[in-house]
Amino acid sequence: MQEISCLFCKIGVGEIATTITYQDDLVVAFPDQQPKAPIHILVIPKKHIKSADDIQPADEKLVGALIFAAQQVAREAGIAENGYRLVFNVRSHAGQTIDHLHLHILGGEHLGPMA
Repeated sequence: MQEISCLFCKIGVGEIATTITYQDDLVVAFPDQQPKAPIHILVIPKKHIKSADDIQPADEKLVGALIFAAQQVAREAGIAENGYRLVFNVRSHAGQTIDHLHLHILGGEHLGPMA
């Protein structure tokens, strides 16, 4: 078996414990360790994809699963009715700090418009 070095891959396979808020065959969701809003949850694919810029046509179902999981998480967290933000940061200039595709769910307060 190949050693896994990616932090999010380790979370995806259960090698690193965290509070799981959603999980299915394709994705895992868990709270961000450095929250930027009262509710800040990450949704990651179990498959390693470096960033949104590295998504391939074969990953179409997986990307849909990320969005669907975010919707479910937002509903369960009680932020769907008032609204929430979904964000993909792509590479370092956009703020991506871990090289594994992840979708941020932010909510729980009025976030205001994007700059």
